Amino acid sequence: MSTPARPDEAAPAPVGTVAVVAHRKKTFGGGLDELRATLVGAGVDDLLWYEVPKSRKAPKKVRRALDRGAKLVYVWGGDGMVQRCADVLAGTGVPMAILPAGTANLFATNLGIPTDLPEAVRNGLRGRRRRLDLGRINGEHFAVMAGAGFDGDLIGEADRRLKGRLGRLAYVWTGLRHVRGELVRTRIRVDGSDWFDAEASCVLFGNVGTITGGIPAFDDARPDSGALEIGVATANGAVDWARTLGRMAAGRSEESPFVRITRGRKIRVRFAAPKTYELDGGARGQVTRLKVRVVPGALTVCCPDERP
Repeated sequence: MSTPARPDEAAPAPVGTVAVVAHRKKTFGGGLDELRATLVGAGVDDLLWYEVPKSRKAPKKVRRALDRGAKLVYVWGGDGMVQRCADVLAGTGVPMAILPAGTANLFATNLGIPTDLPEAVRNGLRGRRRRLDLGRINGEHFAVMAGAGFDGDLIGEADRRLKGRLGRLAYVWTGLRHVRGELVRTRIRVDGSDWFDAEASCVLFGNVGTITGGIPAFDDARPDSGALEIGVATANGAVDWARTLGRMAAGRSEESPFVRITRGRKIRVRFAAPKTYELDGGARGQVTRLKVRVVPGALTVCCPDERP
């Protein structure tokens, strides 16, 4: 007798209307022509097709697809596209199938999404539907991570081509190029209790373990844990940050004397001076306050049969 599937791992229902929301400047496999041919060859006969030049234009297309009855949404792009689309799909129950066409594809990598286009399409049609957590920062969802301070400045200024060539080392190199050594009085409350009140240079919130640059910052993070990982850095200047980023790149964040890590569901942050914040690799504005929380089971994602 077979074991019943868990509620978040039920066999997918027959697919009806399928939507593709694609960043047309991103590449994957044989491109968008191959994607269309693969979907048609797989028997998808009710296909909605949307292409956008920038990820920030994707939410409007996702909403249009939902209005037209989409039962499955393929997202073609990197973490920025995934974040923009997840922000709309959150709470709808409509599954997202990721086609990792970006530079880093951190969310897809953490979930073990296939890097072969036909297999990624098959994963969308036949893969397990998992209900995964999202984070929410200042009213916007994120799938991988969010942060403020040094991290926000780094994201805003990082060279994409450099990161594409060097991977993790690029994160370290770019960070050291732009380090300013700015410490700001930072107050952090976690689940209603004071946790940190001192000068800090960076605050991070992680939904998965591997973050920007492919660095394993949060060893115990899982996107179905019902909580977010919280890290704060007190590194000041190039020497401190070289040590900190080096240990993060080696997967030993918790050993750094300049890093504290905890876990929580609701986080409030106050900065004594405005700091740039980012989510899933996209820089936002400068703020003096952050309101962050986990949204358990917010997003349904098509995942491979094997857990990564």
